[in-house]
Amino acid sequence: MNRFLNAIAITTTLILAQSCSLLLRDEGKPISAATHQYEEHSMGEINHREHSTSGAGDGKKAFTLAKLKVSSIITPNKSIPIVIDVQDSDGKAIANFDTFQEKLMHLILVSDDLQFFSHLHPTYKGNGQFEVATRFPQAGSYTFFSDYKPAGQTEQVSVLKTQVPGNSIAVPEIDLNRSKTFNDTKVNLTVSEPTVKAGKEVTLMFKLQDASNNQLLTDLQPYLGERGHLVILRQSTPLKAEDYIHAHALKDTPAGQVHFMTSFPQPGKYKLWGQFNRNGKIVTADFWINVV
Repeated sequence: MNRFLNAIAITTTLILAQSCSLLLRDEGKPISAATHQYEEHSMGEINHREHSTSGAGDGKKAFTLAKLKVSSIITPNKSIPIVIDVQDSDGKAIANFDTFQEKLMHLILVSDDLQFFSHLHPTYKGNGQFEVATRFPQAGSYTFFSDYKPAGQTEQVSVLKTQVPGNSIAVPEIDLNRSKTFNDTKVNLTVSEPTVKAGKEVTLMFKLQDASNNQLLTDLQPYLGERGHLVILRQSTPLKAEDYIHAHALKDTPAGQVHFMTSFPQPGKYKLWGQFNRNGKIVTADFWINVV
């Protein structure tokens, strides 16, 4: 019989109290799972520019709790079922959600060293419960950013944590190269400002070419209802909701290019994951940006 570890983490004022729940492993020894409860901040408050196109500023704020259920023993590279329960402030399941970017929930899973990224879309099972299966590539700490909209409310982001036991692999040095090749697609990233400053709006421009001939792509298709998808995270310990940016692609950009407008809330190193649909195949292009 599987035992589950419940971790609750909600976007945050970083004030409220911390408690611990205990689970038993098969050998009967207890392990502790830190449980954090924070006041929920809407995506419209945290990153209002990134979410203006989704209407995040039009709804009402909500206080939500998200609970993560995952096996207490996770084996790297093995498919693991994930359950997320979304509740209101009274602990009652939230039954109805609004679709945004073609899904009820966007679940971003990253390793805390930002070397691993996965964009998942859990299946809604009703009564506030979402389910999905995923793999964790190696030992270490992982963070989920669960992005959803309770019906009639603003976009919410819940931050959930889990741990994969074992020895972690050394993290490679940060690569600030702005031109990379991902399988058969060459991606060049340019920024509208020579120096990216915290709090200042910038445009991030991705130029996509065929790696074999350097020709601009002509087979880009919409992804999740837009020209592309962009997630940005600031390098920090621990990763928090304030470190998360979900930007929307601009319309009417040149062929073979996808542009995003955003701002970075504070100085630091940020990792970007741009996702693009090349004739049915999703290309994920990752880059680092230094913000002063």
